[in-house]
Amino acid sequence: MSSAREPDTPAPIAVDSADPRWPLRPSAYPPPFAARVAGRAKRPLGDLFGLTRFGVNITRIRPGSESALRHAHSAQDEFVYILSGHPVLITGAGETPLAPGMCAGFKAGSGDAHHLVNRTAEDVVFLEVGDRTEGDDVVYPDDDMAAHLAPDGRRAFTRKNGSPF
Repeated sequence: MSSAREPDTPAPIAVDSADPRWPLRPSAYPPPFAARVAGRAKRPLGDLFGLTRFGVNITRIRPGSESALRHAHSAQDEFVYILSGHPVLITGAGETPLAPGMCAGFKAGSGDAHHLVNRTAEDVVFLEVGDRTEGDDVVYPDDDMAAHLAPDGRRAFTRKNGSPF
């Protein structure tokens, strides 16, 4: 994951997560997939503190947008906690309405793909926590896409047959 601060700059003690000085992370999805998450604003808070074993993001999804494509990780656990709004969690088990104070966890290697969709007229804001286990592969069962963690820590996206975009 990329750092939101210079390596020689000491980590802050505390921050206002809404401070516009902390950059938003754009989607790395290739076209046309990136359009589906165009209403997502993800701020990588863990990077501000130099965290290397797990990441923490505060994410806002606008009405009609998605948190991500429905996906499952092979090696990385994920956890989400809803701060505001009412998204729908979509998993292999179906749809589950969520509300502020609710949370969900996704165990690595379970194969149960998931994502949040905002079908309301209000923004959804949630905390997203995930580990940074190396060798993680991501499956997108609804789309012709796969992702692998590259040596530089970024996701490399291909079609399911391995061909590049």
